[in-house]
Parts: sequence; structure tokens; C-alpha cells
Amino acid sequence: MPVSADSLRDHIEYSAWATRRLLDAVAKLSPEELARDFGTSDRSVLGTLAHTFGADRVWLARVAGGPQVGLSDADRELAAILREWPAVLDGWREWARGLTDEGVLTVLDYKDLKGNPWRQSLWQIVLHVVNHGTHHRGQVSGFLRSLGYTPPPLDLILYYRQAGSA
Repeated sequence: MPVSADSLRDHIEYSAWATRRLLDAVAKLSPEELARDFGTSDRSVLGTLAHTFGADRVWLARVAGGPQVGLSDADRELAAILREWPAVLDGWREWARGLTDEGVLTVLDYKDLKGNPWRQSLWQIVLHVVNHGTHHRGQVSGFLRSLGYTPPPLDLILYYRQAGSA
């Protein structure tokens, strides 16, 4: 088996922990700092957060069998992200409670946002979502440094230390 259900749950917990730490840090930024264009694909702190939040929500809807969701203009406002993202993170945690080692091998048929059909195993999807979040949290951490702030430590090993995982 590629990965256990417990391992996926732990990675989902890590992603939620790191996201919440980063949201606490960016909540202190001014509107100008949130919108500063860093020349990346999502441009700014706010754009990168909106992209990552939207992806977390889209993938959760797919794995949980909910209706396909997209990103609205309201989702690009920091207040909406701060309000809504914790519920999405909790949704991932709730969904993962029911995972079994056999269930992580389940293959999901879904369509991407352009309507293209795909098939992926649940374990691959979960690791993609966690990795995607890690990538973009790293970008936002770099943006914070460029703005003169010290980002919170988000390392997986720190999460393990704080969670008491040995």
C-alpha cells in the first residue's frame, strides 16, 4: 500500500495546522501589503491565499462527493478567507476520519474545472492537496519576508514535535 489512512490523516492535520498559523500572520497585513504584486502566477499574498483556499475547497467537494464549487469574487477577500477556510480545513479532517487503509486506494472519477475527466486514487489526491498547500504557504512566507515580516515556522518536523508524534 502506498500510504496508510493514519498517515493521510496526519498530513491533513499538518496542513490545517500550518494554514491556520499562516492565516494568523497574514491577518495583520495592510490592504496594500495583501495586494502587493510579487510577479508570481497568483500575484499577491491575497491572490495566493485565495488560490490555495479555493483548491482546498474544490478538492474537498470532489472527494466528499459534494457539488463542484469554484472561486467567487467574495472568496478573494481576506475576511471571507479567514472566515471560511477553517471550516474547509475542518471538513477535510471530518472526511478523513472515515478513511480506512483499503479506502485510500479508492479511485475517484472527477472533472477538473475545465471539464476534463480524470481518475485518481484518494491517497494521491490527499497528498497532492497537502503538497499544493505547502508549496503556496512557502510562497506566502517568502512574500512576508519581502514585506519585512518574519513568517511563522511551518516545517513539518515542527508540527511533529508539537503534536508529539515520534
